[in-house]
Amino acid sequence: MSPTQTTHQATAGPTAPDTLAIDLRTAVMRTSRRLRVEATGDAITPGQYTVLALLNGSGPSTLRDLARSEHVQAPSMTRIVNALADQAFVTRSADPDDGRQVRVDITDAGRKVLAEARSQRTAWLAQRVAGLGEEDRLILSRAARIMQEMSGK
Repeated sequence: MSPTQTTHQATAGPTAPDTLAIDLRTAVMRTSRRLRVEATGDAITPGQYTVLALLNGSGPSTLRDLARSEHVQAPSMTRIVNALADQAFVTRSADPDDGRQVRVDITDAGRKVLAEARSQRTAWLAQRVAGLGEEDRLILSRAARIMQEMSGK
């Protein structure tokens, strides 16, 4: 932590909006990173997981739209989709609205591997939550609801 952050936290307190925002951002990023790395499994990479989750939630999409959603360049998305297609987790077809575009859709095998990865992530997090006391679990439960409300705005 920088001297400026230390001074700011000491004068503002842990519940000041700026201080709390820093703490929450750090906690969310670290937890997210650990979930991606620790619990994705051997079948798919974190990037592949994200693409499968997008397709599962939103339906078929073009490579261009997937790249835009994930803030990556088209060649990077092409590599991810090619790897998923090689494992039969997605299918590729010509977009019915624009035959020059490739449309990607999740397969049943893709849904299955996505569900397994989600289960692994949930189990990893549940194991850590189980090690907490009841009071801390209640606090986390309330925090989770608050964060869901905040992110919905």
